[in-house]
Amino acid sequence: MLRNGLEPWHLLIVAVVLIALFGSKKLPDAARGLGRSMRILKSEARAMREDDAVEGSTASAAAQDARTPAAGPATTGPATER
Repeated sequence: MLRNGLEPWHLLIVAVVLIALFGSKKLPDAARGLGRSMRILKSEARAMREDDAVEGSTASAAAQDARTPAAGPATTGPATER
């Protein structure tokens, strides 16, 4: 029964129902709002990926710093008590 999936006449029926429900004046506004929402979603997703990349690079730099010995006071001989 659903072997062909959506056919063109299915999309035509959906378009007619949408126009009948919402009217021809509100559909462009709804499409514009949907486009804005998608743009915002894409920019937020891109910002999250960039933040993760920055955090990953700083975490690896911090791990490298932890592995290298810190330059502390140099002791040349045994400590003597006074």
